[in-house]
Formats: sequence, C-alpha cells, structure tokens
Amino acid sequence: MAALTLTPFYATIIFVIACLSGVQYRRVWKAEGPKWQLWLFGLVAALGLLVLGFLPLKA
Repeated sequence: MAALTLTPFYATIIFVIACLSGVQYRRVWKAEGPKWQLWLFGLVAALGLLVLGFLPLKA
C-alpha cells in the first residue's frame, strides 16, 4: 500500500501542473479555441486534481 502514496514534492508538482492546465483551459475557452485543446487541458487538470484528492500524502 506504500506505493499508493504521494510525497509532498510530487504532490506539489501535480498541483502546479493542474493549476497551469486549468488556466490554459480557461484561456482557450474564452478565446473559443480548438476543442481538442479544451479536452487536453481539461483532462490534465481534472486528472491532476483527482489524483491529489484520492491519493494520500506520505508523512
């Protein structure tokens, strides 16, 4: 079960990537950009936040 935990370093990296993907999603959405970019950035942001929400942090 120890393999299913995140270290604080990797959790921070995932959080930053999810935040940047969310910002880029919003920019593409407001500019009415290509749908594939919306899907790409939206999925990256959603998966990153789901990983952070469901995997425990290693103390």
